[in-house]
Amino acid sequence: MRHITRTFMLTMALSSAALAVMPALAQEKIARIGILAPISGGAAADGQDTQQGATLAVEEINAAGGVNGYKLEIAVADTRDLGPAAVTSAVERLLSDEGVNMVMTGYASASNFEIEAMAEAGMPYFLAGNSAQTAEIVAEAPDDFPTIWSFAPSYDLYETGIMPVIERWQSEKKLTLANKKIAFITSDNPYSKSIYEGMMEDAKARGWEVTATEVVPFGEINDWRAFLSKTRQDPPAVIVNTDYLPGNAATFTSQFLENPTQSLVFIQYAPTVPEYLELTKEKATGIITSTMIGVLPNERAAATNKAYKARYGIDASTYAQALYEMVYIYRDILAAGVDPTDRLAVAKAIGEVKDRVTALGIVSFDPKTHLAVAGDDFMPLQIFQVWDGKRVLLSPARWADGELQTAPWLKK
Repeated sequence: MRHITRTFMLTMALSSAALAVMPALAQEKIARIGILAPISGGAAADGQDTQQGATLAVEEINAAGGVNGYKLEIAVADTRDLGPAAVTSAVERLLSDEGVNMVMTGYASASNFEIEAMAEAGMPYFLAGNSAQTAEIVAEAPDDFPTIWSFAPSYDLYETGIMPVIERWQSEKKLTLANKKIAFITSDNPYSKSIYEGMMEDAKARGWEVTATEVVPFGEINDWRAFLSKTRQDPPAVIVNTDYLPGNAATFTSQFLENPTQSLVFIQYAPTVPEYLELTKEKATGIITSTMIGVLPNERAAATNKAYKARYGIDASTYAQALYEMVYIYRDILAAGVDPTDRLAVAKAIGEVKDRVTALGIVSFDPKTHLAVAGDDFMPLQIFQVWDGKRVLLSPARWADGELQTAPWLKK
């Protein structure tokens, strides 16, 4: 009897232990998120921010117990130089990973050609950049791309939103320009070149005279002096550079300041990346920049930035904040009961997000383009001026935390 009792008690103890472990084992189910990012190469600053923003969100969610029985996990694939071979290799790596049922990116390629592969594989693909390229692919047949959604809004305002603000500054006597001439330079990639062409068309339509234009090869650029020398032959009131790499923008700023013209200098996007401020520090004071997917001075952004800075020791950039928000959108979809392996259901739930407050604006999606909705009440065009090593938000007015100041090289 004693032997039977001991055996019974041991069996009961083991059964109880197994039952106690079962919830923990269930909690260890993994929902793996694939991250495409340029971890190496000229855009590595954005790639690092992309990875770190996603990682912070995953760490927070897992520390809180995961979501609906799942722990989140990240698999990163390096898109290196953003070229077709590197991006294709990274995409194939994630698509061949059976545990990956969701892929996110700030941007993977300049043209977003990888969207086709993601759609064909039925993979939810959540982007935060290059929305013009996304819309061009998706808008012709939205139903063919049910798994593709862009956290970034339409980039149309990149092309048409800057010149009206410059002209308004003039009319409000905040800015005095010597003439109505403008010069443009860009690098040969779809993102930068489309903005360059759109801004130039808008400027001409407004009666501005274009005095110099140039398209340089995409990649690291160490010498902008030939273009700057050309601008000095007929000094324009405004100089525009739409190359998006922060290292290139820092070099451009430094070389412009070697012999500056009486020109307002606008560098599209690149000065919003922390690396640009680290490279230029106070030298960039006066530079104007913009982004359609930028961090707003709201409570959500402040809380995220505080957590990011505690984790990584630096402020959260645009892509860090964006990927953080995108992971939390995914988390809430799983919390609502959607199975992470049901890819179409996950993608459908992303498209149904409505009026979600994020660090970058209020997010709803346009079913015709699969882009986030743009506008001051949604995802706004943000225009900044760099001053004393920091970015000051000038527009839209409802979010502004400073006023335009006269750049140090401009005569007052």
